[in-house]
Amino acid sequence: MPGPDTICVLTRGIEYGRRAGVRAASGVSTGVLVHTTAAVLGLSVLLRTSAVAYSAVKLVGAVYLVYLGIQTLRSDDGLTLESETDIERTENSFRQGIAVNVLNPKVALFFLAFLPQFAGTGSNTDVRMAMLGLTYAVLTLVYLSTVAFAAQRVGRVVRENARVNRGLQWLAGSIFVGLGIRLALPEHVG
Repeated sequence: MPGPDTICVLTRGIEYGRRAGVRAASGVSTGVLVHTTAAVLGLSVLLRTSAVAYSAVKLVGAVYLVYLGIQTLRSDDGLTLESETDIERTENSFRQGIAVNVLNPKVALFFLAFLPQFAGTGSNTDVRMAMLGLTYAVLTLVYLSTVAFAAQRVGRVVRENARVNRGLQWLAGSIFVGLGIRLALPEHVG
């Protein structure tokens, strides 16, 4: 199942076109850079060692995902499929991409767990971690931009069929709500 980042780019790309999808992808990649910076500075350790900090970020992220899902489900017009040139929508897509990525504590823990392993130890560890994070951000941008281009094509089909439009609206909203609820639930280890 695609994660919140991919779902965000898909919905923005389908609803508002390629430009909004790519802006959402850029926002997600910016979020990756935020997590990289946090890992390099050691701030991600706070999420790993503080149950309160981890729970707070997790709860805020869950609420935001549920909010996005409810907004999508409540729309009376189905997916609105606005013009690609709507600058406000594309800028909003960028902010949503950042928020969806940054408010996911699992992404922070991913960076905390994997960047140091591949960066090694010794001098310039922080520089190597930063370069790995930058590489990951660029690869994320390429992948999610491809998703945005594909989403634009799906958007054309959605424009032509009201039933598909409503079904996709329901699916996207339900996935956001489901991801938010899943994020809010206690994690089971075992």
